[in-house]
Amino acid sequence: MPPRDAMPGYGELLQRAFGSLSRAARSCGDCGWELARRTWAQNAHLGWAEVLLCGLCALAWTALRRACCRRLFGPFAEWCRLQPKDAAKMPESAWKLLFYSLSWSYGAYLLFCTDYPFFHDPPSVFYDWQQGMEVPRDIAVAYLLQGSFYGHSLYATAYMDTWRKDSVVMLLHHVVALTLIASSYAFRYHNVGILVLFLHDVNDVQLEFTKLNVYFKHRGGVYHRLNDVISNVGCLTFSLSWFWFRLYWFPLKVLYATCHSSLQSVPNIPFYFFFNALLLVLTLMNIYWFLYIVLFVAKVLLGQVQEVNDVREYDVEESRKCGKEPGVRLPQALKERLHLRNGLVKDKRL
Repeated sequence: MPPRDAMPGYGELLQRAFGSLSRAARSCGDCGWELARRTWAQNAHLGWAEVLLCGLCALAWTALRRACCRRLFGPFAEWCRLQPKDAAKMPESAWKLLFYSLSWSYGAYLLFCTDYPFFHDPPSVFYDWQQGMEVPRDIAVAYLLQGSFYGHSLYATAYMDTWRKDSVVMLLHHVVALTLIASSYAFRYHNVGILVLFLHDVNDVQLEFTKLNVYFKHRGGVYHRLNDVISNVGCLTFSLSWFWFRLYWFPLKVLYATCHSSLQSVPNIPFYFFFNALLLVLTLMNIYWFLYIVLFVAKVLLGQVQEVNDVREYDVEESRKCGKEPGVRLPQALKERLHLRNGLVKDKRL
């Protein structure tokens, strides 16, 4: 087993990752579509039965969400007498909070309550890697849940969720995530996949929990200060955890392992550039969304925002006002004046 590497700093990450990428590029004399085709045929292990099962589970997630929103979350929002706009958005956040809480808890169980050392020793994700190795059943369950949910999320983002300023980027994120999940399973990079999912799901839990408290601040015609305080604290912890998990731990644990440590354990590791390119795209999207967070915090400090709200969402009145201002781009759905209900774009086109 290779010696354990301590988690590097940013400088060491850039130096070693760039060095490994450069050496790999120089040594790849026949890189191209033909090599990719041969590598896929020799190393990919993904059966049609597994693809079909994932697709059926994605359909099940969609059906389950519709049932929960119509029969559980929607009636509960009406019972709490939320404002119409908040009542329309509350079921979406409640559904996502439910799933991400379960998925992140399961990921934490795998990393901290089993013998898997991936979190404390990230390079170990590639120790003893073998072509077509068996995927442990507990990790395979996590992959089935996550892969099918992201398949469902592609449809949900386009046709079920509230349309937001970054919904197109969110669709790209789901495509990248689904590609990473499917290909990492096929090439048996499932160990690093569990680490990636764990480092990302925690922020979704905090985001949806904070949004729910924003929606519950005004209910029954009464202002509830407790929900306001919780939403403010949630906004702060969400901002800090986003940086810590996605911009600190993710590069130093995952990118260091995939760019540098992978070649130390498996010198000719398949699809090295493909996986690292997707992970880099994921990192850039994390930075993109972090800019939203920084902008929002700056507005709060400057007094331009009086209360915590979801700065990614479009409000009907705000959208109409912004539509008259130069330089503001609205989603195509608003430009075409599609049907609006409670401030939400219900019919969306890409």
